[in-house]
Amino acid sequence: MGGSAALLSSHPSDRSRSKYQLMHSLRTHVGADDNSYKCVFQEEDDKEIVGVALSKELMNVARDALRIHITSLGPLVLPISEKLKYVKNLFERKVLKMKIEAYVPNFTLAFDQFCMHTGGRAVLDRMQKSLELDDFHMEPSRMTLYRYGNTSSSSVWYELSYCEAKGRIKKGHKVWQMAFGSGFKVNTAVWLALKNVDTKSLKNPWMDEIHEFPVPIPSNKHMIKA
Repeated sequence: MGGSAALLSSHPSDRSRSKYQLMHSLRTHVGADDNSYKCVFQEEDDKEIVGVALSKELMNVARDALRIHITSLGPLVLPISEKLKYVKNLFERKVLKMKIEAYVPNFTLAFDQFCMHTGGRAVLDRMQKSLELDDFHMEPSRMTLYRYGNTSSSSVWYELSYCEAKGRIKKGHKVWQMAFGSGFKVNTAVWLALKNVDTKSLKNPWMDEIHEFPVPIPSNKHMIKA
């Protein structure tokens, strides 16, 4: 898992040698909207070269799709205290017509580790702002983007490997992997760690350099220091 082959099994006898259990999976597809459908599109240019065109609406589409996605995910993973805050805010905005901001649930109360799609620095900035996460939670994503670039949806496995190599995965931890796709799609997998991950016997893509991370990122907005 994370750069090497991952074995997925539903057989009870495999539980004792498994690192994670899949708790939830969720897929949101907003392709019925024209802007969403066309925001990431494979087409030919004027020289008949096939490539992927990114619409200027991409970030707005991603923001709206993310909002729909977390609205569906929240009831599955959030503690009752956060659910009540969300319902109260929704009632005030929709029924009482109060002009207040929509409540953003605190997902750090539901998850211990975050593995967010490394679609680029702008994508990570938007994710961090939308979910109100701190630099520690975004570190696996930003370091994966720095070292491996944009590897699309597979980036969530490099990020999980980063968390493992750093010794962050402990028994009982919940891990949120979220990736994006054309269409526009948002996909989530929620994993429960069944054991502490032993870094001494760990083999993954980060182990040869993990002691050098995190590194400073050349950005005016984010600087993660060792």
